[in-house]
Amino acid sequence: MIKNIIFTVLLVLSLVGCNDSHTKNLDGEKLLKQKCSSCHNIDMPPKTYENEVAPPMMAVAFHVPDFIQTNDESSKIPKAIDFVKDYVINPSAKKSLCDKKSLKAYGVMPSQKGKVSEDELEAIATYMFKHFTAQNLAKEQARINKLRAMSKGQKIAIANKCLVCHKANIDTVGPSFKHIFNRYKNNDIQIIKSIKNGSTNNWEMSKGRVMPSFKNINNENIKELLKWLKKGNNIN
Repeated sequence: MIKNIIFTVLLVLSLVGCNDSHTKNLDGEKLLKQKCSSCHNIDMPPKTYENEVAPPMMAVAFHVPDFIQTNDESSKIPKAIDFVKDYVINPSAKKSLCDKKSLKAYGVMPSQKGKVSEDELEAIATYMFKHFTAQNLAKEQARINKLRAMSKGQKIAIANKCLVCHKANIDTVGPSFKHIFNRYKNNDIQIIKSIKNGSTNNWEMSKGRVMPSFKNINNENIKELLKWLKKGNNIN
């Protein structure tokens, strides 16, 4: 009898452990894209669209915790996660935290019962409240502002990963931009050919490494790239 009880307890504990492990292994970011992005804008900061059918996910993540009543600040996010898990399956106007104007515009979200599991909802909500934060928003806005301030040539260099192999003044995987321009002074055509067609064994420090071809970069963008590189190296 005692052996049976012990076996039952161990079985229950193992099942609980497996369930916890399963929940932890779920990818909240991936699930958010799969289960939520068809209705909710998941960009940060969100882009604005006409005829939105649901509020941006960042707005939801910022909004929900503000309505959680608790004396313990550390329990606010866990309670917000519980709210999401309940509301997505059993939504209603009474439960909604939207203001009247938003509720009229978006309506009550349809129940997702049968479309998403409780474990998946927990993973989604956990990721949502961890990702959509004021701190992360500030970082993303700073990144966007930095990108906007870049010249077109610099954006092209970053987009094509030029800086992975080439630095301004230091030889690494490939020769520095300074060495390239010192060798090919007044010979942009040769540089353009190397970019378009690739090259190998042109530089001793590269030790036989191949410069891949970048046929996807059109001539106009290559000119912008060269303009930025020459400016950075003070080459006229």
